[in-house]
Amino acid sequence: MKWLNALLIFLPIAVFLEITHGNPTLIFISACLAILPLAGIMGNATEQLAVRAGSTVGGLLNATFGNATELIIAFFALQAGKLEVVKASIIGSILGNLLLVMGLAVFLGGLKYKEQKFNLKSASTIASLLTISLIALSIPTIFDLSARAVAPELVAQLDVNLSDAAAVVLIIMYVAYILFTLRTHKDILSTSDDEGTHDEHDGPLWSVPVAVGVLAAATIGVAFMSEFLVGTLEAATASLGLTEFFVGLILIPIIGNAAEHAAAVMFALRNKMDLSMTISLGSTVQVALLVAPLLVLAGLIVGKPMNLVVTPLELIAIGAAVLIGNSVVRDGETNWLEGVLLLGVYAILAFAVFFYPVA
Repeated sequence: MKWLNALLIFLPIAVFLEITHGNPTLIFISACLAILPLAGIMGNATEQLAVRAGSTVGGLLNATFGNATELIIAFFALQAGKLEVVKASIIGSILGNLLLVMGLAVFLGGLKYKEQKFNLKSASTIASLLTISLIALSIPTIFDLSARAVAPELVAQLDVNLSDAAAVVLIIMYVAYILFTLRTHKDILSTSDDEGTHDEHDGPLWSVPVAVGVLAAATIGVAFMSEFLVGTLEAATASLGLTEFFVGLILIPIIGNAAEHAAAVMFALRNKMDLSMTISLGSTVQVALLVAPLLVLAGLIVGKPMNLVVTPLELIAIGAAVLIGNSVVRDGETNWLEGVLLLGVYAILAFAVFFYPVA
C-alpha cells in the first residue's frame, strides 16, 4: 500500500486551501484524500506494534487504532452539531467493517487459497457480541417508536436519557469482552498466529518509540483533516450532489477504514485469517460497544446531546450485516464466494443509501 502515500500531497494542499479560504468543495476533497494515507500510516504503525504482541492483542490494536480515524471525524461532526451524520457514520462503520473490510479480505484471500481456516471459538465469541450489539442498538429505536405513541412531548429527552444509560452499559460490556479475551480466556482464544507473527512480518521492525511517534503524528494529521472535512461538509455535499446521509454512512467509513482494509487484506493474503477476522470482526464490535457509546457521552460533554435512534433502513442494514456475518464465520473457514456475498450485500446497501430521498 506504499502507493497510497502519494496522496499525502493533499495534506499541505488542504492546509493551504483552508488558510487561504479556498473553495469548500476542494478543501473537502483534499481532506478526504489526505486522510486515506494518514489512516494507512496509522495502520502500519499499529501493525509494527501488533507483530510484537501476537494475533489476539495485535488484532485488538489494529481494530482500536483503525477506528481512531472514524472516531476523530465523528467527534468533530458532533461538535458541529451534525448528529445525524455522526449516527450515520457509526452505522456505516459497522457495515463497512463487517461487510466491506471482511468481504475484501475473504474474497482476495480466497482467490489465493482455496479455503482459509481461523479460530472458530474466537470468531464465535465475537459473532455473539455482534448479535448482542444489534439488540442493544435496536432498543433505542424501538423505544422511540413506542414512546411517541404514549408521550410524544417527552420522547426527545427520553431518547437521550435511554441512550446515555445504554452507553454506560455498552462500555461495561466492552470492558468485560477485553477482560475475557486478554485475561480469563486468553489460552482458549489464542491461536497459532500468536507465534511466528514476528518472523513473517515484511520488512524491518520499527522500535516501539518510533512506532508510537509515527502513530501520534498521523493521528494529529487526521484530527486536522477531520476538522477541515466537517467544516466544509454542508457546502461540499450540495456542490457534489451527495447527501450528508450518504457521506456519513458510506464515504466517511470507507475513508476511516483504510487502515483496516490494508491490514485485514494483507493478513488474508498471507493466509493468516485469525488476524484478519480479529481485525474486521473485532473492529465491528468495538464500534458498537465502545465508539458509539463514547460519542454519546461526548455529546453530553460538548453540549450536543445525542441519542442512538436510527432510521428503519439503518436498523435493517445492521440486522442484514450481522446475519450474513454470522453465517460466514459459523464453520471456521472461508472461501472467495463468501467474500462476494459480503461485498454484494454492502453494494446493495450503498445503492439504497445513495438513492435515499432527502427530507
